[in-house]
Amino acid sequence: MIKDFKDLIVWQKAMDAVLLVYKLVKKLPKEEMYALSDQMRRAAVSIPSNIAEGQARNSGKEFDQFLAIAKGSKAELETQLLLCVKIGYLNNDDISEITDLLQEIGKIINTIQQKLTTKTNR
Repeated sequence: MIKDFKDLIVWQKAMDAVLLVYKLVKKLPKEEMYALSDQMRRAAVSIPSNIAEGQARNSGKEFDQFLAIAKGSKAELETQLLLCVKIGYLNNDDISEITDLLQEIGKIINTIQQKLTTKTNR
């Protein structure tokens, strides 16, 4: 049984994603220190933060809302990673682990949202 947001596998994976992003942004040029890298860190941190806040609200409807925000942050981060490849700051090998993890996080969020919707519509 889930007693706490820290028990959620999706939260744990999102925390792992944050660590990967913090490692990746160190590869970006210094001129991106306060621009793209800062934006990427914020988007990454937003994913587990919103999962945690939503789960802590003890309301399925609110949890679903916060999961939707987490999903938006996930898409934002994926976009920024792809942009880094397009610009030439990173290559596909650099981002493959994090993009795979983000895809997995997205699938888990979708599954939770489907279960919340099913539960609400009963």
